[in-house]
Amino acid sequence: MEASSTPRIKICCISSVEEAHAAIMAGASALGLVSSMPSGPGVISEPLIAEIAASVPPPIGTFLLTCGQDARDIIAQQRRCRTNTVQLCDRLTTGSYAELRDAMPGVSLVQVIHVTGEESLAEALSVAPHVDALLLDSGNQSLAVKELGGTGRVHDWAISRRIREQVRVPVFLAGGLRPENVGEAIRQVGPFGLDLCSGVRTEGRLDTAKLARFFTQLRA
Repeated sequence: MEASSTPRIKICCISSVEEAHAAIMAGASALGLVSSMPSGPGVISEPLIAEIAASVPPPIGTFLLTCGQDARDIIAQQRRCRTNTVQLCDRLTTGSYAELRDAMPGVSLVQVIHVTGEESLAEALSVAPHVDALLLDSGNQSLAVKELGGTGRVHDWAISRRIREQVRVPVFLAGGLRPENVGEAIRQVGPFGLDLCSGVRTEGRLDTAKLARFFTQLRA
């Protein structure tokens, strides 16, 4: 897909209705709502996810971040949370993308690819035809306790660029993005969207000053 010079912004680890509205007012196009994970920040309860999703105006993407690997479990979780997008943070092992689509009409599917090396390119190419977008992050599924996001680490953007160039779906870039490196991220990767978490937070809370600085750098 073609490079973007003005990527959309997704703010992840939203923890309250107030944070959701602050992110939207700052310019976010999508919000990440983190359900139970083996590790990482930002986990909130499913009832709170549903409450936040219900408070968000329709043009904004509400992403349910799930570590589920069974299609039936993911379908049930989305029905409890009522988000308009499901972000699959791990590989689907039981069921299929087709099963997810049939059961959740109108719900977008975003597959996370944790960029660990050259093998990530092949994984992205195999998955892309079945989903609406890819999200390239810096986790590691091979650890005893899986890292499925929120690491604050930058991965190899050269691989991310190659993925973006070779797939036909939009690509979000995540992992260690901050006001100081957003310009370089856009130049090197050209993603459709940027996914922020730790880079716009202070002691776990959304920092409106950091958020404003990020959008200032983005527009510059």
